Order: sequence, then C-alpha cells, then structure tokens
Amino acid sequence: MNKPQLASAKGEKSAMSEEVGMQEMVTLKTIAETLNTSNDLNLMLDTVVGKLLELTGLTAGWMFLINERGDYTCVSDYNLPPALLRKDKEPMRTGTCWCVNRFKDGRLNHAVNIINCKRLEDAVEFQWGDTHDITHHATVPLRSGEKMLGLLNVAAPAKEQFSDSELALLQGVAYQIGSAVERMRLYRAEQRRADLYAKLGEFSTALGLAVNECSNSDAFSLKVVQLIGQHYDWPFATIIQQKNGMFVVQAAYADDKVRTLSSTPLSIEVASHINHVINSHRVTSLSGTQIAEIFTLCKPDQTTNSIASGIAARLPYHTPEETGILVIGIGTSGPAQADREVLEALAEHIAASWESLKLAENRRELARMEERNRLARDLHDSVNQILFSLSLTAKGAESMLSGSEQLLPATEAMKDIRALSQEALKEMRALIMQLRPAGLEAGLLHALQEYGTSQGLQVVMNRTGMRSLPRNIEEALWRIGQEGLNNVRKHADIPSAEVTLKLSNHEVVLTVTDQGKGGANRPEASSGSSLGLSIMKERAQSLGGSLEIVSSPRKGTTVTAVIPLPFESV
Repeated sequence: MNKPQLASAKGEKSAMSEEVGMQEMVTLKTIAETLNTSNDLNLMLDTVVGKLLELTGLTAGWMFLINERGDYTCVSDYNLPPALLRKDKEPMRTGTCWCVNRFKDGRLNHAVNIINCKRLEDAVEFQWGDTHDITHHATVPLRSGEKMLGLLNVAAPAKEQFSDSELALLQGVAYQIGSAVERMRLYRAEQRRADLYAKLGEFSTALGLAVNECSNSDAFSLKVVQLIGQHYDWPFATIIQQKNGMFVVQAAYADDKVRTLSSTPLSIEVASHINHVINSHRVTSLSGTQIAEIFTLCKPDQTTNSIASGIAARLPYHTPEETGILVIGIGTSGPAQADREVLEALAEHIAASWESLKLAENRRELARMEERNRLARDLHDSVNQILFSLSLTAKGAESMLSGSEQLLPATEAMKDIRALSQEALKEMRALIMQLRPAGLEAGLLHALQEYGTSQGLQVVMNRTGMRSLPRNIEEALWRIGQEGLNNVRKHADIPSAEVTLKLSNHEVVLTVTDQGKGGANRPEASSGSSLGLSIMKERAQSLGGSLEIVSSPRKGTTVTAVIPLPFESV
C-alpha cells in the first residue's frame, strides 16, 4: 500500500472512531435525559431500556433489581421473546441463572459477555416457545457508588459476542441507571417517611379521642389495631401481651377486619424472639416463618402470601405485668427504615395513651370511692342516727308500758318495733361498712374477719401462698367476701363461717364456707335471680374470673370465686 492509500485508510479509521465516539456521546446524553423524565421507577426503567435498545441496535433487554438477601425482581423488560413471556413471564420471576448467581457471589463487578443464557436454554429444552434466535446476552451490574443494585441484560438475535467498546458503553449506561435508581429510592423513602409521620399525627389524635371509650386492656388493644388499620397501609397488625408468663395474641387487624383472639400461646421459638424484642428495647425484624405463625393464630383460614416479613416493637408500659408487643406485617417489598422509625414512635404514643387510660380509670375509681364515702357519712349522720334513736325510744316506751296488763298489746308492739329497728340498724351499719370498708389496708383477710365479727359471726381464716394483689382485684374479693358473709348471717342459721384465700402465680381463689342449713331450698338462690348472687358473679366475671355456689341442706353452702392474676415479675 502506497503512502496516499495509507493516509486515506487512517483518515477513514479516524472518522469512524469519531463517529462511534459521537454515537456513544449521543447515547449517554439521551439516556441521561430519559432518566430525568419521570419519578415513577418502573415507567422510567421501561423507557430507558427501550431507548437504549433503539440507540444500540439491540432487540431485547431486561433488568433485575437484587436486594441484600439475594432476592431478585425483574423490574423492566423490553421485547422479550415469547418463550420468556409464558405464564405471565414466569421464567423471569423464578429459577436462577449464571449472572444472578455471580452477582450474589460478588464476582460480577463490570460488564461481561455471557456465553449462554440458562433461561433461554431451558426455554429450548422444555419447548416453552420461540426464542427469536437469541442465545447469548451481555450482563452489566447496576451500581451507585459502592452499592450494588442489580443487573442489566441486553441481547440480539444470533449475537454471541459484544465488543469492548459496546461493553464500555453499556457500563456507562448502567452507572447512569444505577445512580438514577438510587436517587429515586431515596426520594421514595423520604416521601414515605413524610407520609408515615403525617399519618402518625392523625393516628395519635384519633387514639386520644377514643381512649376514654376503652374500659379494659382488651378493648384498648382492639381500638389500637383498628386505628392502625385505618391509617396505615400495613396488611397486618397485632398486639401480643404477656399473661401469666406466656405470650398470647390479644387483638389483630387483617383483611380490613379487627378481632379479639383466644388465649392460644405462641410457640417457644417465637416467644423467645418476642422476649428478645422486649429486652432489646428496639424495633426488631421478624422472619417470614415467625410472622406466619402469628398471622395463622389471628387468621387460621387465610394464607400469608402478601406478608413476607414483619417488625416488632415493645410497648413500654410501666407495669411489668402489662408487657405488650406491637407487631406489623410487611408486604413483599420488606420493611423500610421509615417503617421502623414510625413503628417505634407508634409504640411510644400507644404507651402514653395506655397510661392516660389507667389514669382515667384511677380518677373514676377515686370519684367512686369519694362518692361512697360521702354516702356512708350521710347515712351514718342521718338514717343511722334516726334508727338508733328509734330503737332507744321503743325500748323506753316498752319499759313504761310493761307494768300494765291492759297495755300488754302495746308493750308487745313496742318490742316488735325495737327488734325491727335494731335489725334495720344492723343492716344500715353493714351497708355503711360496704360503702366505706374499714381495715382493708391491713389486708383482705383481716378486713373480712373484722366485718364478720361486726355481723356477729365467728370467722376462721386460712391462707395459702403469698403475693400482692392489684387493688381492683382485692376490692372485688372484699365485696364478694362481704356478700358471702352476709348470706351466712341471713340464711345459714349458724354463727360461724370459714374464709380461705389461695394465691398462686396465675390466679387467686376466695372461698366462703358455712355448715348451716344451706340455701338450696330458697327459690331465688336456685334460679339465679338473687340480686346479691348476681352482683357477686358480675364482679368476678368483670375481672375475667368465675363464681361457683354449691349449697346443700345437709352440708351447708360454699361460695368460690376464682380470678386470674396478671403476670408478676419476681
């Protein structure tokens, strides 16, 4: 080749290089402009893949995003061959391939040629359909800085090799896509965080208005999960409470429905993880298996396909026997940092509302006690004194009339008046004692013994076990024991009774026994229409307990109240 021909060849080569360089610049510029056209991730990726194939002359492309656990999702595809479109793109959603495996192993750091595509090989082997003569593809890692995000794959019919310049161009495009994906993820994360915190304010306001409607912990838990379901997009929410040393699901929200649950305990494995949540004082992740067990307890007739994992936060109640855990089920996308932050804030708001509920209950209880004390004082200062004066007057009149036989009927009438007034005075003193119990601060058994003595009964006290009783349970047992001793005085026709208090870790049992004539022959007792017995049962049932009455003409009567106790940390 002579010098003019050599110079011409060099010029043509230089011109081609410049043309290729310009084409690469146009491609990168067009991709950059395309990446800034939308904040919708899927729409943006579909558009950029299509534009990349148009500029490079390739025909098919697809993109995988791969999370920290190695789970991949095909987020975009363009012009896939029919073999990969079968059954709603099942080949792109399931199975594995060389490029994904190499990405997981950390061995895919730059654009490379893939000799064979396993998905297309399977399509040919199992005759899934036409592959458009595509057998190979190039794969390029998507990254933002040091963070690996996924893979970009591109291919064309009968193309088995990509040149170094083509791979370099694809590498540059992949960097642009990776940066745009990360930018959009950050934008969406901040947008979600803002939305979640805005909903937190609405939730807190609604809970503050509704808390006074709750009468106990079950009603409170039910209201909490209901409001979480109304304000947030989490598919599942539940509150787990520690009762008698075991964790049980108390209330749950799922499928737009709220329900209370039976006291079925969690398995040892899940309970151990819940204990870890309590001890760590931080939001903790739950695996798919763990959240599935909790969900199954709440919705045994449903599957957990829409819930891939969960997060749990401790509800920082001040009393150890009321330890609670708030559990949230998360969809297939997994929990974001914003979900964790808001769940922790939710737990604080719920705990504050719980304390407000307890304070409101205490205020109502103090108001009831003050009203009973006021009524007791009024009865003592008015009706009680009048009855006492009536008894003394009747006794004086009886003495004045006793010397005359002609006035004997009047004397007998005065005796009856004095007896009735003394009985009424006794009943009034018993009523005042019930309204304003004296001696309860010295202990339940001491107070019942004092009350029995004031009613003219000899009361034998027995006690088994030792632990403190919550005030509401102690007062309920006091009222039940009072009514039991009243029944002994009125109906047993015997001046003695036995009171037994049995305390265990899980329950308290109060028994009032007499050896009198029994109340089985009283129609109102056997039919359950007795007001006193009904009130006793209501008191026990209001605390989740039960009341049993066994009466026999030969063996007397036994009243047994069983009330469950909250878990007490030692």
